[in-house]
Amino acid sequence: MRVALLIISDTRTPDTDTSGQYLLAELQAQGHQVTSYRIVKDDAVEIRAALVAFVREATIVISSGGTGITGRDVTIPVVESLITKPIPGFGELFRMLSYAQVGGAAMLSRAVAGLCRGAVIFALPGSLNAVTTAWEGLLKSELSHLAFEVTRHGQPGVADLGGARPAGNLFSPPAATPAGTLNNLTGKPAAAKAPELGRHKPGSGNGS
Repeated sequence: MRVALLIISDTRTPDTDTSGQYLLAELQAQGHQVTSYRIVKDDAVEIRAALVAFVREATIVISSGGTGITGRDVTIPVVESLITKPIPGFGELFRMLSYAQVGGAAMLSRAVAGLCRGAVIFALPGSLNAVTTAWEGLLKSELSHLAFEVTRHGQPGVADLGGARPAGNLFSPPAATPAGTLNNLTGKPAAAKAPELGRHKPGSGNGS
């Protein structure tokens, strides 16, 4: 699958982005093509511009970070504004898995998924353990199936251009990539794999 990866954080760099490096390693190990990897600030304009660009080049878009309830958590409103077909089961199942691990703190995550044009966007929490939960429990075995379902009958308003995503008129033109953001693969070695499913703990948050 063609997969784009967006990390939302005010503080992370490729050297400290354990969640992003974990996902990069897992996606590549599964044989998926990572078309872009970018880190942006917790800023709605930057997040929207990156997502609009990514849904034109990839079938699967995964974001990590900004799914909680703090003042800086703006990812979910942006993602929901782009989604045309929600996939509510993703958020429901993610919180079910998280509840078994962190208890009631799982309610603080607003993780969400849905279709935007011909791509599926998954908005995950930012912590490594929460990302591991989502990947191992939900995404790892289902990405190919999801891509098949999305593409087998086409999507309304999406032309078949051999995999290219047309600009269309659903979105305003994306802003120029802000200074300091990181595009494409960094070549950095992947971080060590996170503890097994079920190991993220209360007190450290649920990765919002």
